[in-house]
Amino acid sequence: MKIYTRSGDEGSTGLIGGDRTGKDDPRVTAYGTVDELNAVLGIARSLDEAGHLDGALRSIQRNLHLAASMLASPDPARLTVAPLGPEATAELEAWIDRMDEELPPLDHFILPGGGRLGAELHRARTVCRRAERHVVALSRHAEVPDPVRVYLNRLSDFLFTAARLANRREGLEEEAWPGE
Repeated sequence: MKIYTRSGDEGSTGLIGGDRTGKDDPRVTAYGTVDELNAVLGIARSLDEAGHLDGALRSIQRNLHLAASMLASPDPARLTVAPLGPEATAELEAWIDRMDEELPPLDHFILPGGGRLGAELHRARTVCRRAERHVVALSRHAEVPDPVRVYLNRLSDFLFTAARLANRREGLEEEAWPGE
């Protein structure tokens, strides 16, 4: 099978189930941004030299593929994979709770940054928030499964906490905002 099909040369793309839509359709924007987030997490995984977050990030990447598939399928009956369920969000919450045990309480805003892994996780958080906004926009005129929206909302919390933890484990101080 060739990687190129030429079927999108005129600005349309195929959805799961065979329907076609414009590449600027809100559905394509939503699942495309989830795909972008997945790629950013791939970069973060490559920076996690100690492997502390690798298992969680790998699981998240797989869940993001499920979320993107659900978004790319206007008809849930045509979905060919098991859908993302609420247990995926519960898993994120458990990871957040474990990471929080290693972190000092947060009583101020912090500037995104730190080491390379922490900074990349902060970037992933912002891409996650953008994906969530696109999913909410899509939900205004199309059916969006609740687990996708909820998962993205919780994932941004996970990524914020993971960035803090990565920086702490590297011995890097969080920069408070506003500064002193």
